[in-house]
Amino acid sequence: MPSESFKHSYKTKTRESLPVAVYNSGLQQCDPGYTWGPGVRDHCLIHHVTSGKGVFRVGDAVYEVGAGDTFLVYPGTVVSYTADVTDPWGYCWVGFNGPDAKILLAQTRFTREQPVVRFSDPDAVRDAIQSIYAASGTSSASGLRAIGQLYLFLALLVEQGGHDPSGDLMREYFESAVRFITHNYSHPIDVGDIASNVGISRSHLYRVFMQEVDVSPNDYLTRFRVTQACELLERSTLSMAEVAASVGYSDQLYFSRVFKKVTGLPPTQYKQQKLQSRQEGILWN
Repeated sequence: MPSESFKHSYKTKTRESLPVAVYNSGLQQCDPGYTWGPGVRDHCLIHHVTSGKGVFRVGDAVYEVGAGDTFLVYPGTVVSYTADVTDPWGYCWVGFNGPDAKILLAQTRFTREQPVVRFSDPDAVRDAIQSIYAASGTSSASGLRAIGQLYLFLALLVEQGGHDPSGDLMREYFESAVRFITHNYSHPIDVGDIASNVGISRSHLYRVFMQEVDVSPNDYLTRFRVTQACELLERSTLSMAEVAASVGYSDQLYFSRVFKKVTGLPPTQYKQQKLQSRQEGILWN
């Protein structure tokens, strides 16, 4: 016979720009079949199941979750979770976010491919989350205490099976930077804009690119722009000034110097060679 349902929770009214901040916390005994979602959270949300069981869905993936399991909802990810109809779960949770949240979570066993984890000491995980809830309140002091308890909780998760996040996180930063370059190379962006979009410092961005492709972010951006310019020179009738502007250079002379440095040819000569090669190919055919 399932326990009588209840829900106790706390939500912050403000979300200050802190490295990491507690958004909400609480504990709940769910009714049979109780469901949240499908929906998206704007913050990281960790649930620890204290009793019963249920189902956690992330996209097409379905996870059967029971007492002692802990699951993570990543921000911006469509999820739903449903309590079992005969043995509905009870759980405690904490929601948090901030610039450091991704870095801290990357040191735990949670991944997008493995959002459900059974840690070595489930009771300690439960107690740590409940300590966050107990510390929460409306005063500035209680907010700081809750953040302190959150750090202790995340430290506990790392101790109970963390891994070195550097490889995965560096790759994620790199892919994010490349997406930004691909979508914005035609604008006057620089390395500072890329780093700001990714959410890391210029020096950290440099280390990311050197580790992933052994090329600085500035050289990568330059080569990407020149590659796009080559395509335009070969396949369009744009003027040289229009090609330069299309790949993010307002100064045609500067564009020509950069292009020659990368390809060994000035853009006009490059275009002539490609046109001549194409004409010769037509003649031979």
